[in-house]
Amino acid sequence: MIVIKQHDDRCTIDVHVTPKAKQPSVGGCHDSALRISVTAPADKGKANKAVEKSIAAVFGVAKSNVEVVRGSTSRRKTVSIAGVSESEVRKKLDPLLRDASA
Repeated sequence: MIVIKQHDDRCTIDVHVTPKAKQPSVGGCHDSALRISVTAPADKGKANKAVEKSIAAVFGVAKSNVEVVRGSTSRRKTVSIAGVSESEVRKKLDPLLRDASA
């Protein structure tokens, strides 16, 4: 189960990132965090930017509304998403988690 925290007009979720993956993907759970694979290397923030872009696409928000707020040099990161509620985040995550477990 992924922990989602509501903070005023934004939510935070923990993600587990795999940089330099063969294919980008979002889905599945790793130690209570959303699993994200990006093709960008973990070099000079490139993977973080790719994570922000992937999260923005999943939740249908602008890239400027998504920010890595903790763990910028770690595989485990906390990502803040502005303009979405906890229920909206859960609604978007449910199919991603269901498809990954099938």
